[in-house]
Amino acid sequence: MSGAAETAMNPDVYPWQQGAWSQVQLLRQRLPHAILFHGAAGIGKADFIEHFAQGLLCENVRADGHACGACPSCGWFVQGSHPDYRRVRPEAFEDEPGEGEEGEDKKSKTKPSKEIKIEQIRALADFMNISTHRQGLRVVVLYPAEALNMPASNALLKTLEEPPPGTVFLLASNSLDRLLPTILSRCRKFALPLPAHAEALAWLQAQGVADADSWLREQGGAPLSALAQSEVGNRDEIDALLQYLAHPGVEGALRTADKLQKVPLSSLVVWQQRWLYDVFSCKLTGNFRYYPRYGRELNGLAEKVHVSRLLAAIKGTAERRATADHPLSPKLFIEDMLLDYAACCA
Repeated sequence: MSGAAETAMNPDVYPWQQGAWSQVQLLRQRLPHAILFHGAAGIGKADFIEHFAQGLLCENVRADGHACGACPSCGWFVQGSHPDYRRVRPEAFEDEPGEGEEGEDKKSKTKPSKEIKIEQIRALADFMNISTHRQGLRVVVLYPAEALNMPASNALLKTLEEPPPGTVFLLASNSLDRLLPTILSRCRKFALPLPAHAEALAWLQAQGVADADSWLREQGGAPLSALAQSEVGNRDEIDALLQYLAHPGVEGALRTADKLQKVPLSSLVVWQQRWLYDVFSCKLTGNFRYYPRYGRELNGLAEKVHVSRLLAAIKGTAERRATADHPLSPKLFIEDMLLDYAACCA
C-alpha cells in the first residue's frame, strides 16, 4: 500500500489537512516550545493537534510524521493513559463514559464549566517537574485557547515565559483576537485554513449527509460543524428563524421567540449574525455566502436596508454573543434580538 493511500485511510487527519500536515513536519527539525494552531471553528483543529501530539510521542514514527500505532507509546496514547501527555480543555468538553442515571441528578445541579480554569493550569506543574517516562518529549495539548479565563491565561503565560525543558505546548484557537497578546507572542502561530468547498462537500457526502451543500454553507464552509448540525437534526429550528429574518415584524418576533426559546441561544445569535453578513455582502457585492436558498429575500432586504442600520445590527449581534450563555430569560433574550432586527429592517 502506498504512503498516500495509508494517509487517506487515517481517520485522524482529514483530507483537507494533508498540506498542513506536511508543513507542520518541517517544525519538528527545530521544535518550538509552543505552537498555536488557529483557524475557523469546525475544521478539525483539535483532531489535528492530538494526532500531531501522538506523532511526537511515538517511538517508531513514520517518515510522513504519522504515529506508527503499534509501539507502547501509541497504545498508551490511544487509551488516554500516556504518562508524558496531558490534555487541557473545559469541563464541558469532557466525555463522561459510564455516567448512569444515578449521576445525572448530581451533575445537573452544577453545569460543567465552559472555561479553562487556573486549577487546570496549576495541575500541570507536577507533570512538568518530573522526568519523562520514556526519555522523550513531554506534550501538553490545550484547546480552545480562548476558553482560558484570565487567571488561567496569566498562569499559562508564566509557564510559556520559562518553558520546562523537553516540553511542547500545542494550542488551538478559533479566534486569536480573544487571546492575550503576550500569549500570542510566545507561541509559533500555525494557520489551518478552511477546506475548499468542493472538497468539504465531497467529504460530507461520503459521510452520508443529506442536503450537504446547505449544511456546509450555513456553517460557513466548516465541514465538522456542518456534520454536527446535520446530526442534531435542527433544520426546522434554523428554518423557523430564517423564515422570520426573511419576513420580519413585531408579531412574528413574538411567535418565533416562543417557538425557539429552547434552542441554544448561542446558535440563534450565530445564525442571525450570518444572515446579516449575507445581507451586507449582498448590498455591497451582490453575493451571499451562507444562505443562497434565501437569495430572493436577501436581495430584497439588501435593497431596502441602509448600510448604517445594517452595521449597527451586526455590531449588536456581536455584543449579544458575549451574553448568550448567561441570559436572564431565554425568551426575552430572543424577543429583544428579533425586535431589534425588525426595527433595523423597518
